[in-house]
Amino acid sequence: MLLKTICVLGVLCASVVNAFALDREAFTFTNYDLDVRVEPEQQRLAVRGKITLRNDSASPQKNVFLQISSGLDWRSVQIGGKAVQFVSQPYLSDLDHAGGLSEAIVMLPQPVAPNGTVEIEVGYEGTIALDITRLTGIGVPEEAAKHTDWDQIGKAFTAVRGVGYVVWYPVATESADLGEGNSLFETVGRWKEKEGAAQMRVNFCSTSPTGLMNDERGAATGVSSSATTAGVNCEEHTFTPLRHTTPAFVLGDYSTLDRPAVAIHYLPGHKPNAEDFALAVELGAPFVTEWFGAPRRKAVVAELADPQAAPFESGSMLLTPLSPSADTRLVQMTAVHQLTHAAFPSERLWIYEGLAHFAQAAFREQQSGRKAALDFMAQHRTAVANAENTITAEHDKGAAARESLVNTSVEELYRSKAMYVWWMLRDMVGEAALKKALAAYRPEEDKAPSYVQRLIEAQSKRDLEWFFDDWVYRDRGLPDFRVDSAIPRATVGGGYVVTVSVENLGQAGAEVPVTLKVEGGEITKRLEARAKSKAVVRIEAPTAPQEVTVNDGSVPESDMSNNVLKIETGTLPK
Repeated sequence: MLLKTICVLGVLCASVVNAFALDREAFTFTNYDLDVRVEPEQQRLAVRGKITLRNDSASPQKNVFLQISSGLDWRSVQIGGKAVQFVSQPYLSDLDHAGGLSEAIVMLPQPVAPNGTVEIEVGYEGTIALDITRLTGIGVPEEAAKHTDWDQIGKAFTAVRGVGYVVWYPVATESADLGEGNSLFETVGRWKEKEGAAQMRVNFCSTSPTGLMNDERGAATGVSSSATTAGVNCEEHTFTPLRHTTPAFVLGDYSTLDRPAVAIHYLPGHKPNAEDFALAVELGAPFVTEWFGAPRRKAVVAELADPQAAPFESGSMLLTPLSPSADTRLVQMTAVHQLTHAAFPSERLWIYEGLAHFAQAAFREQQSGRKAALDFMAQHRTAVANAENTITAEHDKGAAARESLVNTSVEELYRSKAMYVWWMLRDMVGEAALKKALAAYRPEEDKAPSYVQRLIEAQSKRDLEWFFDDWVYRDRGLPDFRVDSAIPRATVGGGYVVTVSVENLGQAGAEVPVTLKVEGGEITKRLEARAKSKAVVRIEAPTAPQEVTVNDGSVPESDMSNNVLKIETGTLPK
């Protein structure tokens, strides 16, 4: 017996040594079927269930890597009802708030061939406490870190997000390091891309009488409505697919303010704050309905106990503090974002998230004018430029094509860049045509990347192939506009005609506004400037021209320092 034990340990140790040469991301998770129990009094999470994995590598795989949060311990791994050998080890990764994972290296009874699948029964449990290790490790002040990585199972309040925050359901990824550029975001993005089509069923149970979990229905639902046994309340939730929703749960002493467009779950003493948020939703609802139709499901808001916690959005559920001193306009913008998700579902992230961000900008324009909207969008410009620079520096042409809006997993692209794309489309085709195209959108009919393009072209009667090719189907980077020349000519009846030449030094084309400043005002015309080319526009001016500006900020650029050209007084014709 002793000899047998030594042999088993030897085999397992050899597996650990060899594991580092193997591919942790060889398998794709295709299905989760989990029974989850949360006991706030003990800060404890216990999970039992089955996961299905598919070998997407080119080689047969003998080992499977399974990772969970470092605060959790592997208790059992079985295949076909029989225990299989595995080694559990710590694995450094900022995919989890603790900066580490508990990794099980599972020795399969037989190799899984490429495209083959394996179903594994797992059991694990442990505690999820507040942990800011990964943030303080890169120099984030402790107080700020607590308001960012606020996930924990606590006696009085529980809030736990999924992958990228707390790995409470199994994954398998390479290590992610917040201190190494975009390592964490790339790892999370890669996981979402691989596992985006996965299905998840969670039978969520808790000893807390009031709790919420987001799911594919778009609504956080109580955990007490299905079954109650010995003080444990359970409800089943499904996530199909996982692409848009990061499974998350909250437990607290909630009351609910239920309105037609939103359900707001608030903590004791905060009903007035919930009523303020509900009012913001009601004020934003007509705008969203005008653009995207009536919400198909309720938006859901769940209050976070920390009044300074960073908000988190998952599907149609928003986790956020409800502050009595919150900026009314900011709350309305948040409400518009949530309502847009509730009104306009799409499996395509650049549509789903891009339109929600576009709606915020358009609502800001309605409130305070175009400049205010462009100022709001400018807050995203640097993130877009940085993401594009990273792609250019780190990827070859094939990889850059994979980062196009139709298939990217980079948030700065499918959120912020997509917002700009929708804004540019509205400027190009007009608000009426874009609204009609969106009204004709049917998510179940969106089978091809060109589906949206065809809808917009049908309403606008414009050929948009070049625009979608540069901005949506491929990642050609950003344009770089430069005013090449501005030549004024006096007219017979008085006034001037200014011939403006604009050069686009970038790889992506766009229709861009060109503004001529004159004595007493300014005149704007639009110009289509294709990539690596020049374009000319003539602007009539009633008074002496002073300077020309290309781009008012509505088109993201790689360089905006060369967008203005002054017209010297001495160059004006007599």
